[in-house]
Amino acid sequence: MPQHFDSEAEANRLLLLHNGELDKALAHIEQHLAVLQTRSQFLLTIGTLTLTITGFSGPTLASASRFSALGLSVGLLLVLCALILLLVGSLRIHWLSHFVSKDPVATMTKAVAWRDKKAKFFNVQLCLLVCGLSAYVLAVIYFFLLGIR
Repeated sequence: MPQHFDSEAEANRLLLLHNGELDKALAHIEQHLAVLQTRSQFLLTIGTLTLTITGFSGPTLASASRFSALGLSVGLLLVLCALILLLVGSLRIHWLSHFVSKDPVATMTKAVAWRDKKAKFFNVQLCLLVCGLSAYVLAVIYFFLLGIR
């Protein structure tokens, strides 16, 4: 099981890993943030596709039954919440250079804390999107199995 570090402990560990060179340690965090950015863009794409597809087939699916309408509605609401959080959270820009100070440990501690905050926020968005897509898919399955007359 991976060991958990608080922000300052991880900052020290990263500086030690990079022989005290702040620029290399910050580049390490920058790579982590790039992964979060890429995954956030992927979630945005999935959510956008869900909303687009619903524009075409949603009314037909929702008219089949109350369960399908409820599933689509709950699913779309959760997907929309995930997208809004993505736009105001994970995709919000904050440059690592804003954290730079004379103290490398303080700089790295702030950068690690920012990365961890973004990662936790990403996990909330991912959970909302997965729950929304699950409700959406259950509504579609219900439509296919029981809603067609």
